[in-house]
Amino acid sequence: MRTDHEHLRRHWDGHGRGRSFGPRGRRRQRGDIRTALLAILAEGPGHGYDLISRLEEKSGGAWRPSAGSVYPTLQQLEDEGLATSAETEGKRVYTITDAGTDEATRRVAEAGAEPWAMGSEGVHPGHLFRSIGALGMAARQVVQAGTPEQLAKVVAIVDNARRDVYRLLADEPTDTP
Repeated sequence: MRTDHEHLRRHWDGHGRGRSFGPRGRRRQRGDIRTALLAILAEGPGHGYDLISRLEEKSGGAWRPSAGSVYPTLQQLEDEGLATSAETEGKRVYTITDAGTDEATRRVAEAGAEPWAMGSEGVHPGHLFRSIGALGMAARQVVQAGTPEQLAKVVAIVDNARRDVYRLLADEPTDTP
């Protein structure tokens, strides 16, 4: 059984955000963001931040592509004639072209699903890290406003959860379902 946390660190960016993962937990490839942007633009125009937010929403919050991957890809799509852009209210709004729509349809068909679709499990590493973050916020509340007895109970709960996770990895029975 692997006890170090290196495998988790590889999937965590150190700033409270999970990295971009695709179906079945694999890291998103360059073509995935291209397909995702074409597919989301096929649903309607948008500026970069809007497109990032729409992709995050489509994935149920499991995938939030970085601006560092979105903006260069949008520029590339425009350079290739698959999208156009225009300045609107101080923002560059992108619109898919007919050629872009054809490309989006082809790429989604080849992939077998939209790029934001989850695997059959429906659970994503991002969900785990979001839950851990929420647990951390709850723990801070206990530290700030809880009694010493409540703090001791929370420590026991977290310790039990950690043991359950390791038992799960070792295929041993756990205290929780």
